[in-house]
Amino acid sequence: MNRLLVLLLSAVDALIAAAVGVAVVLAPLTVFWVVGLGGTADWGALWPAAVRIWQLGHFVPLHVVLGDEYLVAAGIPAQAATFVVSLAPLALATFTAVFAARSGIRAARSGSWPVGVAAGSGVTLLLAAALWATSRTPVAAVYGWQALLLPTLVFAVPALLGALVEAWRGGDDGLVDAVRDRIDGADPRRGHPWVAAVAASARGTGIAVTGLVAVGALLVAVAAIARGGQVVSLFEAAHVDAVGGGVLALGQLAYLPTLIVWGAAFAAGPGFAVGAGTAVSPAGTTLGVVPGLPVLGLVPEGSTPWLFALVLLVVGIGFVAGAAARARLAADGVAASGSDSAPVRLAVLVAVVVLAAAAAALLAACASGAIGPGRLDEVGPAAGPFAFTVGVEVAVGAAIALFSPARSREAAVAPVD
Repeated sequence: MNRLLVLLLSAVDALIAAAVGVAVVLAPLTVFWVVGLGGTADWGALWPAAVRIWQLGHFVPLHVVLGDEYLVAAGIPAQAATFVVSLAPLALATFTAVFAARSGIRAARSGSWPVGVAAGSGVTLLLAAALWATSRTPVAAVYGWQALLLPTLVFAVPALLGALVEAWRGGDDGLVDAVRDRIDGADPRRGHPWVAAVAASARGTGIAVTGLVAVGALLVAVAAIARGGQVVSLFEAAHVDAVGGGVLALGQLAYLPTLIVWGAAFAAGPGFAVGAGTAVSPAGTTLGVVPGLPVLGLVPEGSTPWLFALVLLVVGIGFVAGAAARARLAADGVAASGSDSAPVRLAVLVAVVVLAAAAAALLAACASGAIGPGRLDEVGPAAGPFAFTVGVEVAVGAAIALFSPARSREAAVAPVD
């Protein structure tokens, strides 16, 4: 595939990702405008609103300024007239990231991944600039550099990672192959164990991060079953009609990945906050006045020390990740036990732990922010404690899997000369 075609396909990928993201937001707002408002309001106001929600979903903080008339009508104190909303509905960013990763993988298979990644990122930057320029509104302002840079990074980083992983697996006749050849030559007598270590580390990290997300999703599902009545009660208390309820439900659905990260933080131990001075964790729950959003009905009102057993799930994930990494090492000719392979297995352990902790920190940073004035400027898990606990728990499980006595079949595998 020639470079021009790769460039065009990557540009189309970026265009589709942005267009679909904005359309997904604009469609329910349009339905609400037609059915709920009877088409009497200014339709032009929907475009800035849709773009602002899309930008928020790509980690662009919104600086909200409420007018005096609204403050009087709603009974809101003047000191709460300006605030920042930065808690992102991660469903939008997740869609863009997945689309970008697929684009990067395809570009790598074509052999021109630098062109593809650069083209997709450049088009995303141009689209972000166009959206920012056409959506000026005094109610929710954004900084221009954030409106351009952050959506571009949401596309560029996954595209680059997808391209590099695929290039490492299949070769690219370029930079990645040169790096791999350099590593291959590190110790040819031992069958190039460090190449195997890279693959094993990637597999272990992928399993650890996927397992952590799966645990978070499991806890959210359990909470939805156990506290579904509270969610319904909050919906009823909102006094919205069918259209308003549908829009509210879709908005909360966009925050489902955010809630999954909160669930993972709860399982790991540190938990999360729903406002400054609050804490929701297995050690205890301390909540003040919580906004009446139906989705927050999933937050438990109390806890029990027995919930610390959830930590074992994360340790188990670490064990599975370590076992998968060890199996990959054995498949690539690295002995499953013995002093010769111990440095390689130790390097894999360190890589899996560090990368899993870094992924946890990134997830926490993406799933935290502000949702209103005052104490509501601190919502979500703290990146540092979440990363530390995930690193320790994954390290325990992975170390057991990587350094426990090997089975006879694994021990029989010898390094390839």
